[in-house]
Amino acid sequence: MGITDCHVHINPVWEMLPAARAAISAHHRDFTEIERYLHDARLFLEYMDRCGVERSVLINYVSPEVIGYTERSNDFVADYVREDPQRLVAVGSVHPRRHPDPLSAVWELKQKGIRGIKLHPPHQLFSPNEHASDRGGNVRLAAIYRACEEHKLPIIFHTGTSIFPGARDRFAEPMLVEDVAIDYPDLTIVLAHGGRPLWMDQASFLTRRFPRVYLEISGVPPEKLLTYFPDLERLSDKVLFGSDWPGPGVKDVKDNLARFERSGLSAEARDRILRENPEKVFPR
Repeated sequence: MGITDCHVHINPVWEMLPAARAAISAHHRDFTEIERYLHDARLFLEYMDRCGVERSVLINYVSPEVIGYTERSNDFVADYVREDPQRLVAVGSVHPRRHPDPLSAVWELKQKGIRGIKLHPPHQLFSPNEHASDRGGNVRLAAIYRACEEHKLPIIFHTGTSIFPGARDRFAEPMLVEDVAIDYPDLTIVLAHGGRPLWMDQASFLTRRFPRVYLEISGVPPEKLLTYFPDLERLSDKVLFGSDWPGPGVKDVKDNLARFERSGLSAEARDRILRENPEKVFPR
C-alpha cells in the first residue's frame, strides 16, 4: 500500500466566483502550473509521482452561493479520474437544498464512478443536523444521508473555519455532525480538517465515540498536529492524511508529507494514517 492523500482540490476553477478565485490565487504567486494539472490528469499523475503519492482523493462539491461550483463539477471529476481510476478517487456532491431528488442523485453519482460525497456546510449554507425533525426536518438532507449509508459512500464534512467571502462558519462546528452519526450508524463520516482551528477537541471526541467517524487532518500545519490533537497517536487507527493542496497555506504536497514525517508521531501511527486507514474509507 502506497500513500493516499485524502484531500486534494482538483476542481473546475473556471466556475469560481471572482471573489473566491481571488482568495485562493492570493496564496499562490503563479497559479498557471496548477491550472495545467486541472486540464490534464496525466500531468497531475506525474506530479503525484514526484511527491511520492500513490492515490489522491479529489474533493469536489457544489456551492454556487459561496464558491461558484455547480453540478457540472461532478461531471468534471468523474471524467478526470478516468485517466487512472486506481490512483484517482472521485468525490462529488449533492447540494442539500438544490436537487429535487437526492436519493436518485446519489445513486447516479455512484454509477458515474463517484466514490464519496462532500458536504460543505459553511459554503452550502446549512447545518449538518438539520435533517432531524427538531432541527428543521430537511428531508433532502436526510435523503442524502440515507442514500450514502445504503450505497456505502462515505460523506466528507468540512469542519472548521473557512476564509472564503460569504462562508458561514457557524455551520462548521464538528458537534453538529453528532446527530448524523447517531441517526445513520452505518454511514462512514470523515471530519475534514479536524475542526481547525477552533474545534479540534470536538472532532477528536467524535472520532473516539463513533466507530465509523474518521478524523482527517488536511489543512493543519503538520508541525502543529500534536499541539492541536494531543491524542493523535492513540487515535491513529481512525485518522486520515490529507494535504488540502493547493489550498491556502499548502504550497506543495511533497513538502507537506515531509513535514508530516517529522510531526513526532511514531512510524506505526504514520503508516496507519498514510496507508492503512485510507484503504478502509476508500477501498480499491
